[in-house]
Amino acid sequence: MMNRTQPDSDRRKWIVQCKYWAHHPHKVGTTMRFLLVLLLSARMSSVPVVNANTNTNNGGNLGNNGGKPGTAPATNVVVEEPEFTDVIENVTVPAGRNVKLACSVKNLGSYKVAWMHFEQSAILTVHNHVITRNPRISVTHDKHDKHKTWFLHISNVQEEDKGRYMCQINTVTAKTQFGYLHVVVPPNIDDSLSSSDVIVREGSNVTLKCRATGSPMPTVKWKRDDNSKIAINKSLSVIEWDGETVEISKISRLDMGAYLCIASNGVPPTVSKRIKVSVDFPPMLWIPHQLVGVPVFFNVTLECFTEAHPTSLNYWTREDGHMIHDSRKYRTESTVGMPIYKTHMRLHIFNIQQTDYGTYKCVAKNPRGETDGTIRLYTSTPPTTSPGPPTTADSQLVDFWPNNGGRNDTWFSGGSHHHGGNGPGGGGQFHLNSYSVHTADKNSKFSSNLNEIDKSEQKSFDSKVIYWSSSRSTFAFFRVQLILSSILSSTLLLASLASSGISISLGSSSISKSRPKVLH
Repeated sequence: MMNRTQPDSDRRKWIVQCKYWAHHPHKVGTTMRFLLVLLLSARMSSVPVVNANTNTNNGGNLGNNGGKPGTAPATNVVVEEPEFTDVIENVTVPAGRNVKLACSVKNLGSYKVAWMHFEQSAILTVHNHVITRNPRISVTHDKHDKHKTWFLHISNVQEEDKGRYMCQINTVTAKTQFGYLHVVVPPNIDDSLSSSDVIVREGSNVTLKCRATGSPMPTVKWKRDDNSKIAINKSLSVIEWDGETVEISKISRLDMGAYLCIASNGVPPTVSKRIKVSVDFPPMLWIPHQLVGVPVFFNVTLECFTEAHPTSLNYWTREDGHMIHDSRKYRTESTVGMPIYKTHMRLHIFNIQQTDYGTYKCVAKNPRGETDGTIRLYTSTPPTTSPGPPTTADSQLVDFWPNNGGRNDTWFSGGSHHHGGNGPGGGGQFHLNSYSVHTADKNSKFSSNLNEIDKSEQKSFDSKVIYWSSSRSTFAFFRVQLILSSILSSTLLLASLASSGISISLGSSSISKSRPKVLH
């Protein structure tokens, strides 16, 4: 009698052997793998044959069987071969997602279905068994469907999973069909192959790199963080630059800032990397007025403009080299401009005395060098004026670096000085110099643009820019002087006023309301 347990035993042996070959692909070739699937499937199935016996004459055997009466001939009936009922859909999936491929078959009978990765020559599943050791692979089928559908599941899809997947039926001549899995990967910037923040000397050449990966291959473009143009060279400036590298020739301080490398391939999200470019250069000083005249007892503000990177150490000294510190006499002030390598230095001097006249220095130092500029403060007579629009010098400081209108100004770099209308960095910008003056009682305030470099400029004020201002207490002070002049002799009064350094016009008992005047 036939041993009925033999087929089950053989099936288990073939499954074990097939799994061994799947786990040791170097020991078996691609063609052999397909043959193994066929052999395995053949051992697990057989072609069904139906034997039809016809009994007649009270259970007697009728028919012709070698001339022996009572034996019916055997009839072999072969069932239909299995067929695919639908194509395998091509699927596009982002990396990290799960995907399911379907293979639908009719008339499968006792035949088996296998899934394979064609490019990798890897057997993934045979019927209900997972052959590959990849834990992300699984197989299911719909038992209740008339046309049985076999699903290949791939979880957490990786880029290496892309390619053709083959569904095969183990008929005598194997039937196969293919579906393609396309895996798209969002762009990623490889920091190890891309530039990081860089510090360079002004005038050198700079190359920035940005390497990106993804599927499809990403495109890379460059932009400046502030949307200003990228100066590739002297003749080429662009808003955007395409390519993994951007080269800047003879970089200047104007090219300093953050650059954005942006990678995209149509698969969200788009990614970017911010690269900061710092341009180092020694300090440069720009002094709008090197000669400043101011009367005794008045207040004055001296100004310097600096450009430096790294940020410079800025301070003021007297001619003897002693550093000036904040006190009741002095107040220093530094305001960072735009771009950040610009600084506006101010020195406020209160209640000018004879000992305050002389030379003042503004000094700027950084690791790349140092420079200084001088301003000479000398005595002058106070202006005699009538009331004007109520304003202060501070209201004129709209921009640190406006156009100088062709005034005679000086800037310093590395110990040398130059005259002209252009400041350091090619900007050529500053604001008209003005100084604030106060009487001894601190109750009145005036503004003037006395440029002692050119006396002729004192006679032509621009009424749109410079105004004089005075408080009521100022005019009370002048009225007292006028009353005293009517009582005291003119000689004694003038001598007294001359000794105090104050000059007053006595032409009228009332103050004229005409345009401001300056007496020399």
